[in-house]
Amino acid sequence: MACDLPTRQRCRQSQWSLNFLPLPLQSSRTTMVCERTVFRCFKTLERWGNAITGAAGPYFVGLAVILISMGVVCFFDVIAPELSYPLLKIPICILIATNLVLHYYYVVTVPPGFVDDPPREAGTGLLWARKTDSKGKRALTGGVRWTSRGIKVTPATYTKCLKCKQTRPESPPLSDMQQRITDANLPFSGLINAAYLVVSTFFFSLSGYIRFFDAIGVTSQEWDHFVPEIMFAMIYILCIVLCFAVGVMLTYHLYGVSWGETTVEAQDHEQYRKKAKSRHEDFVNSYDLGKSKNFQFFFNIGENGYSWLTLFFPLRISPYTDGFSWARREGLENHLGLRQGDELTDEEDDDV
Repeated sequence: MACDLPTRQRCRQSQWSLNFLPLPLQSSRTTMVCERTVFRCFKTLERWGNAITGAAGPYFVGLAVILISMGVVCFFDVIAPELSYPLLKIPICILIATNLVLHYYYVVTVPPGFVDDPPREAGTGLLWARKTDSKGKRALTGGVRWTSRGIKVTPATYTKCLKCKQTRPESPPLSDMQQRITDANLPFSGLINAAYLVVSTFFFSLSGYIRFFDAIGVTSQEWDHFVPEIMFAMIYILCIVLCFAVGVMLTYHLYGVSWGETTVEAQDHEQYRKKAKSRHEDFVNSYDLGKSKNFQFFFNIGENGYSWLTLFFPLRISPYTDGFSWARREGLENHLGLRQGDELTDEEDDDV
């Protein structure tokens, strides 16, 4: 499932530009050591790439395309022919591979958008999903209204970015002087892409370990596959590493989605809670609608949205809003416990 990106869910481009990895657009309230270590490793890899090439993004995209292609070829040439119950498992494997490839294609090719862009309309092509009940429903663009899910949607407040001096709706910090509000990755497609990357690498690692031993010469089994042994062994090791690293990131993201927070917001909210506590008040995130509602709005599924099947098929969808209006907790127009002047500025951070 891929989705055009609303403004509040967008992340600073300078913080994450590795296009072959899902952006860490969601955050948990507490940061585990494992998560911070994984993010810092990717951040270091990005810095090294930028230092060597000047702009690592395009090179990593090209490398990712090559590695994904090699992984698909290795699986269907070496592992798939030996699966039990092939009539059941092969179609599922094809669906997983299709999701992985198409969602990465969306991540790389869907335009990220600018603050002054007009609201995007949903497409009508073969790869676009249809809403479960779209008759008589208007896009949630501006104004105050109630969705059919019983949630109030109100216009976003506007602030001025300290870097590019452009007025934009409430969101994480804008990007560099190009005034882009996000990297080429989209959180929706990026999150689904991460999920299918974890699933595919996990099953590759689980079902290919015997052939890995054959490839490195531990067994005496003759190698009679089209794929060279060194290529299969390299992809197998890469799958184990990516399954762990991206699995950590995916867990990190999903936990943040459940709290209705972006990465930048999660960091800011920790400071807001401390300030509110010092005043003997409680800080309440106005975007936190409850875990179930948070996931429904993030993926735009359920009533007045798209079918749950969009989680399992690589179809593009539109977000529930245009990024200039947001669903908020009942009775709240802004964050509870946050006073004027408490908002943090758009300073750059070296680490996640």
